[in-house]
Amino acid sequence: MPNDYIHIILADDDEDDRLFFSDAFDELNMNTKVNIFNDGVELMDYLNSEASILPNVLFLDLNMPKKSGIECLNEIKANSNMADIAIAIYSTSASEEDIEETFVLGANIYIKKPSSFKQLKKVLSEVVSMNWQYHTNGLNKDNFLMRL
Repeated sequence: MPNDYIHIILADDDEDDRLFFSDAFDELNMNTKVNIFNDGVELMDYLNSEASILPNVLFLDLNMPKKSGIECLNEIKANSNMADIAIAIYSTSASEEDIEETFVLGANIYIKKPSSFKQLKKVLSEVVSMNWQYHTNGLNKDNFLMRL
């Protein structure tokens, strides 16, 4: 895996959210490479392809057509080749049911989509600079949901 940049993937069906996400990384001036997919099928086709470069962090929307974020999360966690991917659920939903289900399925953090561009940049900066090894070792429900 390349060490000269942080590889980020976003899977989200909302065009505005995808645009804000990539604009935020452009403004953050972090050493990142961002790939964006419009739905879960595109994401899984990429991750399962021989030529794919697995991301350091995957931002996964829950409510997508064709294949939901939950379905993607299940497939990723069932594949030992993808075990090291840090998965950030990135959703408009803040339902306890979604939070609980994604926690149990093995996501690393749950982020409710921020309502402002400034908050988005702050969240993305925090998530990308997070020490995932430390974060996932002590993972409990209290530090799973990212508070803004």
